[in-house]
Amino acid sequence: MANNNNTAPATRVVVPCRISFANIWEAKSINGGDAKYSVSCLIPKDDKSTLTKIKKAIDAAKEAAKEKKWGGKIPPNLKMPMRDGDIDRPDDENYAGHFFFNATSKDAPQIVDRQVQPILDPMECGSGDYCNVSVNFYGFAASGNKGIAAGLQNIQLVRHGERLAGRPTAASDFEALEVVDEEPDDEDMDFLN
Repeated sequence: MANNNNTAPATRVVVPCRISFANIWEAKSINGGDAKYSVSCLIPKDDKSTLTKIKKAIDAAKEAAKEKKWGGKIPPNLKMPMRDGDIDRPDDENYAGHFFFNATSKDAPQIVDRQVQPILDPMECGSGDYCNVSVNFYGFAASGNKGIAAGLQNIQLVRHGERLAGRPTAASDFEALEVVDEEPDDEDMDFLN
């Protein structure tokens, strides 16, 4: 398996996480803004390795933005992407014990399976699934706000998790039916009358 992470910029990281609020199949407008693809990435607080990689990528994004966006110095009180699920989403049990950040993009992410084959069915990857999400952290200065944001790149489905969306899967709604070789008789169709 090819791994191009050695040539990736320091601001880019692949994050193993559980995804939530996965608007990854169709761009959506939030609060009247531009339509974007987006996802919330939940990282367990005890996943120190991933959290360290994210911190290094955020630090690299700060350094890159210092000259390009912020006039040569890192401003105080930057808006940061990482949030604490226990504090910022105390009523959502899925966020308990996790840090999270939101990643967005105007461009659709490529969504692939474990063998890096494209997933084309939106029901195959969504909120609640465990994925590797590649993101690029970058600095911004807009409307008086300065900070670090996460740009959504691509998504690899690792394994399915319990759906966090309100819509159940067909497998959870129905049981397999017996195979019937004969045509239904009129008596079986009485419920239509």
